[in-house]
Amino acid sequence: MEHFNRTLPTWFFLNGISTVPHLKIIGFLLFIVMYMITLAGNCLLLITVMLSLALHTPMYFFLSSLSFIDIGFSSTVVPVILRNTLSADKSISVRGCVFQMFFSLVLGVAECVLLAVMAYDRFVAICKPLHYNIIMNMRFCIILAMIPWIFGLINSFIQVSITWQLPFCRSHHLNNFFCEVPAFLRLSCRDPWLNEIAMYVAAGIIVLCSFLLTLISYVFIISAILRIRSSQGRHAVFSTCTSHLTVVILYYGTLMFIYLQPRSSHSPETDKAVSVLYTLVTPMLNPIIYSIRNKEVKKCIIKNIKNKKNCLKTF
Repeated sequence: MEHFNRTLPTWFFLNGISTVPHLKIIGFLLFIVMYMITLAGNCLLLITVMLSLALHTPMYFFLSSLSFIDIGFSSTVVPVILRNTLSADKSISVRGCVFQMFFSLVLGVAECVLLAVMAYDRFVAICKPLHYNIIMNMRFCIILAMIPWIFGLINSFIQVSITWQLPFCRSHHLNNFFCEVPAFLRLSCRDPWLNEIAMYVAAGIIVLCSFLLTLISYVFIISAILRIRSSQGRHAVFSTCTSHLTVVILYYGTLMFIYLQPRSSHSPETDKAVSVLYTLVTPMLNPIIYSIRNKEVKKCIIKNIKNKKNCLKTF
């Protein structure tokens, strides 16, 4: 039987984007612009929903939860990416790595499950409009909003605990933007078969099931849309659903690519490119696709701006 030194290193080193100077600068500028758009869009939605009584509905309650998750998810990962892009010191402490892995897993899983919850909410609103207020009451909405966090916390605790039981003696250089489970499995000098099984089971139960529930909800939604007599109304709702599905497929697809792909098929460079999509692109697109394009949200934003101007004029 093989015995490995289980002593953890004090630091790990994240390889980052590129060693080419001009590519590092381009990457830094691109990432910081996307991060600023993410923060601005999601904060704008949160403030608008908070200030507008017309938006105090289950749909916007879940959208606010999504914005909160997106801000947290991006803020857990992106600042480290930005620092490592320009800094010569690409080290991250073990404690920092554990925290980043734990919270990114919590928030990533919470978003997976929340997208399925939001699809169910739209299914009830479009397919059962007369019973919507009875089904989606405040108590039920709070329960549905808590479920993503419960799944996220349980999964993260399990994945992080068993990952840090591995001996890392191959290298302390992580070929990734941030501390992510699949990247750590490549560093282990012991066969991480248990970790892989746990990762595949979690991804299958959480990501794949959430994706299938979301797709099923949208199948019923689209079938209900096709029964709308007004072609203009049908086009408007169908356009919205198509946008939502595009973002949903992008998010679930990239997660399944990373967490359901066999370890032997992983390419570190490809994984880094794909991870950008769900850590940066999707959180940036969510408030634009789900909310800011919405006429009701636009109306509330304009109303809040006008009210703010009127308040300032009185002083």
